[in-house]
Amino acid sequence: MNPLDQSLTLPCGAVIKNRIFKSAMSEGLGEKGGSPKPALSKLYRIWAEGGIGLCVTGNVMIDSRALGEPGNVVVEDQRHLEALQTWAAAAKVNGTHCWVQLNHPGKQAPKGLNKENVSPSAIPFRKDMQAFFDTPRELKEDEIWDIVKRFGKASEVVKKAGFSGVQIHGAHGYLVSQFLSPKHNQRTDDWGGSPEKRRKFVREVYKAIREAVGKDFPVGIKLNSADFQRGGFTEEESLETIQLLTDLGIDLIEVSGGTYEAPAMVGSKASQSTLEREAYFMDFAVKVRKAVDVPLVLTGGFKSYQGMKAAIASGDVDMVGLARLLAIEPDAAHQLLVGKDPLHKIEKVKTGFGPIDRMSVMETVWYREQLERIGECKGPKPNLSAFWVFLKYVFRFVFKRKGVLRERAT
Repeated sequence: MNPLDQSLTLPCGAVIKNRIFKSAMSEGLGEKGGSPKPALSKLYRIWAEGGIGLCVTGNVMIDSRALGEPGNVVVEDQRHLEALQTWAAAAKVNGTHCWVQLNHPGKQAPKGLNKENVSPSAIPFRKDMQAFFDTPRELKEDEIWDIVKRFGKASEVVKKAGFSGVQIHGAHGYLVSQFLSPKHNQRTDDWGGSPEKRRKFVREVYKAIREAVGKDFPVGIKLNSADFQRGGFTEEESLETIQLLTDLGIDLIEVSGGTYEAPAMVGSKASQSTLEREAYFMDFAVKVRKAVDVPLVLTGGFKSYQGMKAAIASGDVDMVGLARLLAIEPDAAHQLLVGKDPLHKIEKVKTGFGPIDRMSVMETVWYREQLERIGECKGPKPNLSAFWVFLKYVFRFVFKRKGVLRERAT
């Protein structure tokens, strides 16, 4: 039997029809006010019809003052409920689960996008990235509690809209990840100073969400195995965080790793032996499986049917996470579910401009362009020029930034 074509029952009782998990990718298909564009419904219907078991949205922001990229969808209240309902209905055809990934970028937002960026501590990015990212302001305690409440409120709204679950974005250097990291969280109050205190934020976020949606609604998290930065979040701390969340009742944990400063999630830190085995974070997943009995998703590096089959058959993970592949081959699940390799291979996106290529931003921007094409019914274009996409992104961002500054001036 094909292990990818087996159902999975989560602790809350929800059943996923197969083991193929579409991991979150930033789509940039939100309207100016944060409402989802119609293209999102078209895109997610195509993925659902493509055979995926569980599809996670690109990061949806919980605060319109704190965007991660231009074009983010924002859920603060019910003002966009009708558009969210249309999106959810399209994304759940064919028996597909669709979960909304909820996020706050913290300091990891481009210069000029927000009025200011905030973080647990006012720690700047490394020097070669300071031209792209401002040094954040340290959050006050009342602001932290406000963010916690926003996670709960957003969860309540997306459940009402008809989505089948939520995922906390606790990886890749965004705010939850920043609170967990001793490199980015150097507070000395109840929110930092020790691993236990650094875990307080994610604990309170989970509790706020669970209180808002109830015990039968799936709640998951995307969590770094490590930050891959000196002085950052370690595997030991990640295991302790997973144990905490398992005890609290989390339904599904997606294992990833890295940040914009150390983009391990796109293979930048992978050894040759890891690349050959495909899964970037399998060693860590094995450690997690030995420590806790919670459903696990492993995302990063999978290329072939045999690699995915081996991961599930080993019993060390329960679902395989795919992202970039599904941006150029949206129906790849059809191939995998009959035991065949995908039709396309993932290649490193390069513009030829070193400072840009050393960051993970082009991996986001180039694949986001593919998602926009699918949502506009043009279909993906695997040979699309990365340099052309970068120029388009810069033009769009500069234009949007001028508009934001003009609005602030008036």
